[in-house]
Amino acid sequence: MKRAGLLLGALLLMGAARYETSAPPTEAFTQPIDSLTAAQTPIFRRGSGLFRQAWLIGPSDDHPDLIGLGPLYNRLSCIACHVKNGRGAAPDPENGVTRHMVARLSVEGTDAHGGPRAHPIYGAQLNPEGVPGVPGEGQATAAFDETTVALADGERVSLRRPKLAFRRLAYGELGQETKTSLRNAPPVFGLGLLEAVPDAEILAGKGRPNFVWSIEANARTLGRFGLKANQPSLRQQIANAFAEDIGVTSSMFPTETCTATQEACRAAGSLKPDLTDTQLDAVTDYIRWLAVPARRAADAPQVVAGEKQFHTLGCATCHRETLRLGALPALPALSGAEIHPYTDLLLHDMGEGLADGRPDYDAGPRDWRTPPLWGLGLAGKGGDGANYLHDARARTLTEAILWHGGEAQPAAEAFRQLQKQERDALLAFLNSL
Repeated sequence: MKRAGLLLGALLLMGAARYETSAPPTEAFTQPIDSLTAAQTPIFRRGSGLFRQAWLIGPSDDHPDLIGLGPLYNRLSCIACHVKNGRGAAPDPENGVTRHMVARLSVEGTDAHGGPRAHPIYGAQLNPEGVPGVPGEGQATAAFDETTVALADGERVSLRRPKLAFRRLAYGELGQETKTSLRNAPPVFGLGLLEAVPDAEILAGKGRPNFVWSIEANARTLGRFGLKANQPSLRQQIANAFAEDIGVTSSMFPTETCTATQEACRAAGSLKPDLTDTQLDAVTDYIRWLAVPARRAADAPQVVAGEKQFHTLGCATCHRETLRLGALPALPALSGAEIHPYTDLLLHDMGEGLADGRPDYDAGPRDWRTPPLWGLGLAGKGGDGANYLHDARARTLTEAILWHGGEAQPAAEAFRQLQKQERDALLAFLNSL
């Protein structure tokens, strides 16, 4: 067994079963893992097409398999928010419209499975668009309050906090009891590798798990996807996004997102799933088989010094460098391999400054799942957004670090005490990922 493990490691080093890509920055988030078989490659391409295509109301002779938009929706396609498979952009600076983001909604209490209780009029999220004859729900906008923080060596950093507001609400006021959360679109590469990390490997970390409802298991299971780890599997995460963001139903989410008071929406809804299981599987496999950008300049002296700072400050406690994969039947050469995502996939209390006031299963308002850091240095290089944290408030990595509170407060304070040369080294390391 030991020899087999050594052989696998050697093969990975030689690139025989790599999960990374050295593609140019403009395409670094869109490449397949290079060990795909001849049979898997057309599935990857089919899923890529579905991820990028705009959905239609119907009818269409050119794209009869892409009919099913709405009745309520946020954008026409997945790629509209996950630009080049990367981050969404911050709110429009002129009018504050959150084009690449969603506003999650809930009220006090929980649903039948222990998750957030959806708003009785607007549902689980505000969708600004509607098909002809169905009023869109309204617009979410975000303006920013800015404060200035002084670092120990005198450098000053401006931090901004979004103020979420709503306008043109078509179905009445939200109500003061409504809990809201502004969420930016996160990157989608590398998710198949995170899906293959065994539960026991995740639970060995130092954070808290979020146990959420699994449709396929018909039970509460470990959550690992979503900004609060509120989805248990990649397939459910994708099917939920189709339903909530584009209004495209599937066998997992067969019901339109219309609420009881939205009569025109309910009248316009389809009676059968818009997305076939074959299509859902293709999109899931496309995301599952996306490669991760390879590191750059990892041996540069400044990067090496920054990596030491990363560990000294305590960042690696939550941003675990290494996780080991379990079995990958579709990609057997990667089974048991080590990956380096810099996440523990667990929840951590990030302090009141980042709290959204909205619980999500076992995640409290201050809790967020540790985001992976791989590909971090390429954010914004391919046309995607170069914004950080769950609501895109941070314009730089320095801002993102300084927003860390709660469990991460000691690390953020230690960062604040660094001299510029030390801070620059840490940032060089992060930008090498």
